[in-house]
Amino acid sequence: MRRTLGVGGGVVLAASSTAATTSVGIGLGLMAGIVGLHLPALMLLAFLPVLAIAGGYGRLGRVEPDAGSSYRWVGRILNPWLGFLTGWVNTVGTIVFMAYTTAVTGSALLQLVGQTGLHSLAGLTLDPDSTVQSTAIGLVVLVAAALVAVRGLDLAARLQKYLLVFEYVVLLGFCGYGLFAGDQPFSLDWFDPFAIPSPQALAEGMVQAVFCYWGFESVFSIGEEVRDPRDASRSGFVALTVMLLIFLLAGTAFQRVLPLDDLADNGAQGLAFFGERLAHQPLAALPLVALLFSAAASLQASVIPTARGMYAMGRDRTLGPIWTRLHPRHATPAVGTLLVTAIAGVPALLSVAIPTVSDLILAAVDAIGIVVALYYALTAFAAAVSFRHLLRTAPLEGLRAVVAPVLGALVLLTVGGYLAWTFYDSADHFELSADNGWFDLLVPALMIGSGLPAAAWARWVRKSPYFLPERGDAPVAGSTNALEPQP
Repeated sequence: MRRTLGVGGGVVLAASSTAATTSVGIGLGLMAGIVGLHLPALMLLAFLPVLAIAGGYGRLGRVEPDAGSSYRWVGRILNPWLGFLTGWVNTVGTIVFMAYTTAVTGSALLQLVGQTGLHSLAGLTLDPDSTVQSTAIGLVVLVAAALVAVRGLDLAARLQKYLLVFEYVVLLGFCGYGLFAGDQPFSLDWFDPFAIPSPQALAEGMVQAVFCYWGFESVFSIGEEVRDPRDASRSGFVALTVMLLIFLLAGTAFQRVLPLDDLADNGAQGLAFFGERLAHQPLAALPLVALLFSAAASLQASVIPTARGMYAMGRDRTLGPIWTRLHPRHATPAVGTLLVTAIAGVPALLSVAIPTVSDLILAAVDAIGIVVALYYALTAFAAAVSFRHLLRTAPLEGLRAVVAPVLGALVLLTVGGYLAWTFYDSADHFELSADNGWFDLLVPALMIGSGLPAAAWARWVRKSPYFLPERGDAPVAGSTNALEPQP
């Protein structure tokens, strides 16, 4: 694959993957229903372990750029079975994300159409909270995003750059205005994590907040396509820092403008409701347009790293050779990109069994948050094992590359495990509902458990060399082979 991107393109991809506007638009209302008026505290609290783990990602990405990123690193440093599961849950989690983001995209478009005064079409009442209508429209956008991704990273990054600039201008403008125009009294208690109502609220809120930061690591999947491997690390850290500032600003502004009941009750329509409280039409529609652009950009930004991760798995023969086919002109994993899109369409269509977009988002975010906590933690442990020598030779670097990632991993495993236990303990029967704890637990369990037979197939049927015992630590930064391609 061609090395075409620099820091700017990497930041655009990472920022589009984290999709701040989408997280603000649909996530703040959901989290407010869990932690009350403590959104700023929650976003700051979740940022710390993610930042610590990002340090491990950054160092691994600098010394061993690989399209498989965490799949490759965990498999070689810790254990190939854990590495395969890391790549598997990352891929499956992203596909689930793409499935529900198609509904978010369609819902935003239907809301926008509704604000023009069109509420029915050909006798059909247009409902932004209908998963059937929203998914049907969103699938069209998903296919278009995939076709652009096939053309190459440079085109995708240019398109996403313009979408991102518009999103941020609108989001920062409305949230900045909301800080001063809101009539809800400001309180420092909003920033106090100890005031969060309960341990369960803290655990579920943390998992959902970590989900909001999820995506910064997508830039490491294009490590073989950036001009300098260090650019991927810089891009990830810049995107994370920008996300923190946006989430703190948006969380504070939303609570200045909207009472808690209004914030929690509007859920997936939170950003549109926020805009209507601050402005009249047509200006009030701008946040909704920004949400639409963010959701569409995040669909494309999800297709790109997923296709590259599966390209790396195909290259290792843990998946079939079809995933390694590159476009003859654009040198992108074109077949894999289109296959990922088609696969994401399946759970998107199945999700119509959940009647409302808000319930679909809640179920998906909790499930993805748990598996993200798992594979972030595994990558952090891989970095700690690989660079443990720094604790002796360069203690300060050791703190950043070993101690901090391990602490971040332990935090995420603790909150993810506690949330999984509360799901199990909260119900005594199974029901297809986002409010049913056993259903909420079944989704991440299937995402993780399905990786075991897939790994067994790769190990004993495909006889993938990935599972051979020739592992070892990552090359040490500064050594002669630190930035050379790895076998």
